[in-house]
Amino acid sequence: MAFSWNRLLFLKRPEKGPATSAVDIGASHHHVPNSNQWALVMLFGTIAVLYFARAILIPLAFAVTLTFVLSPVVALLERSRMGRAASVAVTVLIMMAAAGCVAWIIVVQLVDVAEELPGYRQNINAKMEALRIPTKGAFGLAANSLREIGSELSSPNAPSPGPGSPERNRKQRTAPSTPAPPLPVQIVPQPATGLDYLRKMAQPVLQPLALTGLVLIFTVFMLIKRFDLRHRLLRLVGLGQINIMTQALDDAAQRVSRYLLMQILVNAGFGVLFGFGLSAIGVPYPALWGVVAGLLRIVPYVGTLIAALLPITLSLAAFTSWLPPLLVFLLFAGLEMIIANFVEPWLYGANTGISSLALLVSAIFWTILWGPAGLILSTPLTVCVVVLGRYVPQLSFLHTLLGDEVVLVAEAQIYQRLLAMDQPEAHAIVTQFLKEKSLVELYDSVLIPVLSMAEQDRHKGAIDPTREEFFFLSINEMITELSEYQPAPHPSPAEDAAAPSGPAEQTGARILCLPANDRADEVTAAMLAQLLEQAGHAALCLPVAHASLLEMLALLDTRKDDVICISSLPPYAFSPARAMCKLVRERFPKPKLVVGVWGFSGDTEKAKARFERTQPDRLLTSLTQAVEQIQELIRPKAPVTPGAAGPIG
Repeated sequence: MAFSWNRLLFLKRPEKGPATSAVDIGASHHHVPNSNQWALVMLFGTIAVLYFARAILIPLAFAVTLTFVLSPVVALLERSRMGRAASVAVTVLIMMAAAGCVAWIIVVQLVDVAEELPGYRQNINAKMEALRIPTKGAFGLAANSLREIGSELSSPNAPSPGPGSPERNRKQRTAPSTPAPPLPVQIVPQPATGLDYLRKMAQPVLQPLALTGLVLIFTVFMLIKRFDLRHRLLRLVGLGQINIMTQALDDAAQRVSRYLLMQILVNAGFGVLFGFGLSAIGVPYPALWGVVAGLLRIVPYVGTLIAALLPITLSLAAFTSWLPPLLVFLLFAGLEMIIANFVEPWLYGANTGISSLALLVSAIFWTILWGPAGLILSTPLTVCVVVLGRYVPQLSFLHTLLGDEVVLVAEAQIYQRLLAMDQPEAHAIVTQFLKEKSLVELYDSVLIPVLSMAEQDRHKGAIDPTREEFFFLSINEMITELSEYQPAPHPSPAEDAAAPSGPAEQTGARILCLPANDRADEVTAAMLAQLLEQAGHAALCLPVAHASLLEMLALLDTRKDDVICISSLPPYAFSPARAMCKLVRERFPKPKLVVGVWGFSGDTEKAKARFERTQPDRLLTSLTQAVEQIQELIRPKAPVTPGAAGPIG
């Protein structure tokens, strides 16, 4: 209660300086919400512009994508001493000719398929008869009953009694006369003229042609004026941002180009495999369906389904058996499962920098905004958004949400899992780390930072006792299991430096690891003792027992060549380490004394001076350094005499 009154008095005590009015307080209070509101307004404003200006932005986005694809070809022709305009014209004409030839071949093949469909009428009728509902058996009787109930419900009401009915005559004498119902009016539209039919037939064709024309115009303009457009964009962002903008443009161009190249290769491979599979099954026109499947896979998700329905439908009509359509379905499902779940995430994720979930979410987002065109352009547009978030600090959240980089480092993942009391997943992260790194690197770069985060939260009172107890029990269990860890056949340079030159027992030196204050210090002391034992030294770790620490120290029989290591972990490390160092110096003045302040990043010489008259022999900041320094204290290097040196000259 006293603490609450002190806080209240502290809040009431005015500070020196100009008085702050209520208006100022309100203004400062609403400063952050206003900035957040402006960010939301900008976000929704951008989405609104993308939606309402889609008529011009869709062809512009297609043109930018085509520019990324055709720019290397144009640059190659320019290097062969062909003018820029001529290079662009040749490239665009070749692209249009290739697209026209492919479209013509596909249309001719589809016409042939349509002409052959009447020959499959018998197979189609047989399939339809097989799919009809049977009239016999339990299933047929149930279907007939449902059909009869439906017909009864849909029939008009029963007719009223006849004119000779006495009840009706009695009602007619008593009921007043009612007016006749109004005649129904039906609006008959005027018959359509020839111009109306022509407009209806031309509209589905003219709209894509207009879009294609706009895309070609934008593409030609961007290819011819690409350097001018780049300079204008750099001038727009400012001369001070040339370096960042250049990196962003190069990164976006490389990622989009790699994605488009990978997509062409993947779709071509899918089409080739699908065509060969259909040929082996015996489906007519296998090359046609392979090409169609490769082209339709440009449209994510939807195009793939359409590419599968066409050959399955043809196989249903062309074969009397149900086996070929089933084989076509299994062929398509197997190829799509392998490519969609293994090949594409590996290639697209590595070349675009977008996570698999972000690809799906972006496809839905752009489809809602721009329809089928947005679905086709979803990945290139998302690549540009991710690159923008990577180089613009204000938009870094886009790179965090959509990028494929690991958001949380290993130590943060382990700490979060232990706070969630998920010990198996924390162990899995440690096991995965040890497949590539050594044990001492795990302790230095992962587990000690985990303990530091836990200590900071513990001193702030942010961890409840149950989670704290679970955390330390899990860490201790993890270290106990790692005592049997066998290092890789090829150790890291740190392990090579820490490896002893001979058995430690020959010197008779022993190492005593003491925690400075709490359980976190005890865990780090156990880590050090474990590493020293694996390096061949005789090490002993004492637990945290403040009541009996003096008694335990009194029972120890130390020698001059022994080493005592005090282990301490920030943020509150120096005060308990200095007190423990003073206690050990008074009790054991002869052994060498080492203090480890794990993870400390400041000046070690200034930190060592904080111990005043009880300065340790070494002040260490990492377990790797501790193993090396203790090795030198136990086996000091022999001095090199001038005679032992090699010849000079």
